[in-house]
Amino acid sequence: MTFLDGPRPRIFAHRGLALDAPENTLLAFLRALSAGATHLETDIHATADGVAVIAHDPDLTRVVAREAPLSQLTMAELRRIDLGHGQGFCSLADALDAFPQARFNIDVKDGRAAAPAVQAIRAARAADRVLITSFSTARRTAVTEELPGVASSPAVPEFVPVLVGAKLGLQPLVRRSLRGFAAVQIPERRGPVRIVTRRTVDRIHAAGSEVHVWTVNDPEAMTRLLDLGVDAIVTDRCDLLATLVRSRR
Repeated sequence: MTFLDGPRPRIFAHRGLALDAPENTLLAFLRALSAGATHLETDIHATADGVAVIAHDPDLTRVVAREAPLSQLTMAELRRIDLGHGQGFCSLADALDAFPQARFNIDVKDGRAAAPAVQAIRAARAADRVLITSFSTARRTAVTEELPGVASSPAVPEFVPVLVGAKLGLQPLVRRSLRGFAAVQIPERRGPVRIVTRRTVDRIHAAGSEVHVWTVNDPEAMTRLLDLGVDAIVTDRCDLLATLVRSRR
């Protein structure tokens, strides 16, 4: 099994399925897989004791209304925090171990999380079933350079020449900029700029990479994107996307 095995379109569960489970918890991941997700999208930070912890935010403000940075708490302390439905924070190692057949799309939110993430992925022998991404080139490469051959997608600065090349028809620039990347993971638009069009999808495909679009929760928008030929949609509602994909097949 590799990260991009299996039929398309791929269904990426954004932080799991948080309808009756707290986001980014083992229960949310279980709910997502049960609902038809093919991939689990998640985020990592580093704890005070150097563990790669699964969490989107750098602190506890949004999830438990407590102003405490994750970086000042140990993994043991985070496990004891009640997120609801009997769930606490879990580490990346916990998740890879709990779901040994699941594929994880990992967004590195904190540079300090890079080394423990590498350690967790190696320990689980999971390099073939993860994709590493980040908004920061430095954070992404801190992981990918230690895991040769691991799937990854470009950070924002790395994607800019891809978009310029795709828009202007400069296919050599697109191909060169995407060398070594399994996929691009992008929003449909950013401000007035429509990023995902038939032209950009076709030119990224011609360069050998997939197109994954985030974060899409409306079935009409999902349908529009699938009609453009995107390979995956990242969504908070993997249940709705799974139903749509089944109907199209």
